[in-house]
Amino acid sequence: MTHVHVVGLGMGRQHLTAEGAAALAGSDYVVAVRKGEHDELLEVRRRVAADHGLDLVEVVDAERDRADPADYPGAVAAWHAARADAWARVLGARGGTATYLVWGDPSLYDSTLRVLEQVAARTELTWDVVPGVSAPQVLAARHRVVLHEVGQPVHLTTARRLADDVAAGQRNLVVMLGSAASLDGLDGLPDWRIWWGANLGATGERVVVGRVGEVLDEVRAAHEAARDEAGWVMDCYLLRAPR
Repeated sequence: MTHVHVVGLGMGRQHLTAEGAAALAGSDYVVAVRKGEHDELLEVRRRVAADHGLDLVEVVDAERDRADPADYPGAVAAWHAARADAWARVLGARGGTATYLVWGDPSLYDSTLRVLEQVAARTELTWDVVPGVSAPQVLAARHRVVLHEVGQPVHLTTARRLADDVAAGQRNLVVMLGSAASLDGLDGLPDWRIWWGANLGATGERVVVGRVGEVLDEVRAAHEAARDEAGWVMDCYLLRAPR
């Protein structure tokens, strides 16, 4: 029987909680996906594993259509199934106790838990979850802002869905999984206010706040600067309609 700790890593070593450190202390190794030849996020995981005297076992990630497939859910399902096959081979062969280090918190726009459910159908497996600091939490802290207005909701979404969500009437959104190209979707919201951040809590951190029509060019420049400094970029932003 293999046991897995799924540990939220926040944005790096500085966000690892005491509970996460305890899970690593009780582990035999760390498993991580390699997404390319130069995977900066993999190297952060390697350093965390080394901090705790653990080997990092690399699993080459399955191929995925990252363009805009006609059947997006189907493409993701196939990717998850291929990941589950690869993870089952590694975990089944090694056994013991493994840790997966998940960026941010495992409950928010991460599929490690979904994939492990499929792994459990392929090999004997148990797992537990240690929460981590999420990108929206760090975003709110950097901007010293509450994510929702008094007594009002906040809508968590992705850049891919932003236009549809705004059209559906959402007026206070936290947007994740963006890209440089997806920032073009903000052009039609010039009077909205944005609290934006990239690589929050990590190398290349940038933050911008203001009226979209006034700061969008600054956001684009900061996005590229974050990528140039760190070699990768993850952005997250709060977007709020004018009253």
